[in-house]
Amino acid sequence: MRFDTIIIGGGLSGMTCAAMLAKGGHKVGLVTTGKSTLQFNSGSFDLMGYVEGQAVEHPLEALKQLPEGHPYHKIGGDKLGSYIEEAKKLLEEAGLTFKGTAEKNHFRLSPIGVLKPTWLTLDTLFTVENAEELKGEKLLLANIEGFLDWPMPYLSDSLLTLGAEVRSVTFTTDILEFARTSTTEMRATNIAKYLQKPERVKEIAQKLNAIAEDCDCILMPAVLGLHNEKELRLLQNEVQKPIQFVATMPPSVPGNYIQNRLTDLLHQLGVVIFNSDTVESGQLKDNRLVAVTTEKLEETLLEADQFVLATGSFISGGLVSNYETIYEPILNCDINTLQQRDQWTSEYLFDEHAYMGFGIQTDDKFHVTKEGKTIENVFAVGSVLSGNNSIRQANGTGVSMLTAINVAHNILNIKDHAS
Repeated sequence: MRFDTIIIGGGLSGMTCAAMLAKGGHKVGLVTTGKSTLQFNSGSFDLMGYVEGQAVEHPLEALKQLPEGHPYHKIGGDKLGSYIEEAKKLLEEAGLTFKGTAEKNHFRLSPIGVLKPTWLTLDTLFTVENAEELKGEKLLLANIEGFLDWPMPYLSDSLLTLGAEVRSVTFTTDILEFARTSTTEMRATNIAKYLQKPERVKEIAQKLNAIAEDCDCILMPAVLGLHNEKELRLLQNEVQKPIQFVATMPPSVPGNYIQNRLTDLLHQLGVVIFNSDTVESGQLKDNRLVAVTTEKLEETLLEADQFVLATGSFISGGLVSNYETIYEPILNCDINTLQQRDQWTSEYLFDEHAYMGFGIQTDDKFHVTKEGKTIENVFAVGSVLSGNNSIRQANGTGVSMLTAINVAHNILNIKDHAS
């Protein structure tokens, strides 16, 4: 099978690159295991949340101060602004609705009650512009009885510390009690499947109306809306008090919702998705990758003019470590790392750990290298790249989307020049 471009990896960076290329007229194949770190996403997209441990108020200004090896720096400040707009437009084309701007971060509430600075947040989730808004706010935390992935004590203590008045309650319905008979069913994504019928959502609304007395807003775990916002909007309409949602511990319903909407967009754009499959190796010729093999297709080669590694970092298997080294498992691309194993980590858990910035070595156009030589038709995007600590800087989704858009433009420019 032959394509213009093959994307390896179906997370946020892979889907973004595939969509941009398909919109540009490319025949795109995307190989994905079917799972990605979007299942951990809490419904927000970050550009830059922290610098040196301090929350960033104006992310566009912070992006200009990053070192040369950082993926944002490689994109260049003159392009970042336009790519940010393209990223937001792409998400809107997928049917996602957000609050937030690139000019100033707002704050979303994490599952354990931490206010996290971010760029865009799904508009059904609870956010504030600043912590001062919470002072004196009467909040009702309403959790499903027996649901442990939404730790109310942490949320309550954090909100109380921030000055809010907090009351915590639990509720249940017949269908939720049925789900509770098996502990494996009491996960956010499983509960969302039980609540896909309007009558079940209305039962929840009746319970909430009975317990929501004196409060300004109800906060509930985000366990509605795997595929669309119908259940969320219905509950908001049926409940007499304002109600917003807070993401749970993984698996995340907002994260799965984002992945489902982007997958639907790829289908609409004609991207061929090889689902539940893994690229095992590649065939190089004259310093170019000509084809890859996958676990399921066995002897059938996937050929293309251009290839994109969107395989993720350690958690996704895009990078693999052992006691001696770190390597990229498909092409054995060059990795930016440290030689001394004891330098990879720090003794204290919350210190900066060097390994979190390790990744594939690329040039300024995100071409990968192997044994010091650039592979001219292979690019890397997202968290497999070196030079960025996405946890410490709270910018993983932004790096994923913007590097993917940059590479898509680079590939489309190659085709334009060739024609």
